[in-house]
Amino acid sequence: MEKVFISPGRYVQGKNILESGASSYIQKLGKHALLIADEFVWDMAGNKLVDTLKQDGIDSEKVTFGGESSLNEIDRIIELGKESSVDLVIGLGGGKTLDTAKGVADKLGYPVAIIPTTASTDAPTSGLSVIYSDEGVFESYSFYDKNPDLVIVDSQIIAGAPPRFLVSGIADALATWVEARAVKQSNGQIMSGGQPTIAGQAIAEKAEEVLFEYSVQAVEANKNKIVTPALESIIEANTLLSGLGFETAGLAAAHAIHNGFTAIHGDIHNLTHGEKVAYGTIAQLVLENKTIDELDRYLELYVQLGLPVTLEELHLADASDEDLLKIAELATAEGETIHNLPQKVTADDVVQAIKAVDIYAKSFKERYGFE
Repeated sequence: MEKVFISPGRYVQGKNILESGASSYIQKLGKHALLIADEFVWDMAGNKLVDTLKQDGIDSEKVTFGGESSLNEIDRIIELGKESSVDLVIGLGGGKTLDTAKGVADKLGYPVAIIPTTASTDAPTSGLSVIYSDEGVFESYSFYDKNPDLVIVDSQIIAGAPPRFLVSGIADALATWVEARAVKQSNGQIMSGGQPTIAGQAIAEKAEEVLFEYSVQAVEANKNKIVTPALESIIEANTLLSGLGFETAGLAAAHAIHNGFTAIHGDIHNLTHGEKVAYGTIAQLVLENKTIDELDRYLELYVQLGLPVTLEELHLADASDEDLLKIAELATAEGETIHNLPQKVTADDVVQAIKAVDIYAKSFKERYGFE
């Protein structure tokens, strides 16, 4: 089987870049943009971006994102695009907005520029979208012929976002090497269907190194809305390194268990993507029977950052065995990435791992005096 490495056409990151240089990159893609953002992002950055683009000769059709990256939402916006004379798509906002923009651009056949307003996921650089139902239940992945033509990350906007989003991105990115390492061991497949490259694995491993070195400093900078080298490093790790790493080195159990969490209703869905992935990452380490030192290393950083590591923190303290089995059955469904683990994993194995994380995390917090 062939090895595959894929990436966006161009990645640009810098302080205040939306005001100072975005147009110079976007105008190479088109002159009339279908610009997708949710209501909050329109007020926060969208309207200002429209004005900036207009000054540089780029017109925009404003579309308000409905909230879920569902097939219905993508189809709705496609029709709006067909009714106008746009020649490119811009997604501005969080992961679901960006995934929707990629889906719209693919169907319309237009270039797409992706502009995240948080560093909360590794979605911006990828050539796929995570598709949910209109109610927010995970359904599938949609794969596209190419990755985004352009990714622009304004580090000042990221610094002004709530720190919880940066922490969520750190959690998402911390899964990258854990999963890539498992795919390497099992000789598994990456999302695009080929085998992982050495380059993809190296990027995934580097992401982990940067995250453990700079995450705490970066979050403190974010809390104070300042841009520091540490914050720039974590933005790049969350967005570019993790994005290239997961897509060209593979996913395994952490994200499959995250997807499994969508099988049940409740307050767990008030958590972010990364917060749920964090629990899935520890569960994968349990499934792989990793050493206590490695479990402690991840738990220490997760607890420092305030990520959920117990069932109570995951809002699943009252979950029944039936609930946990529903999660596990979706996580182990045919075609899920959990099957990239070196060993065969059953739904019951996942239930046991979810319970084991809770037990061990409580022990860890008690042992080291974390409240």
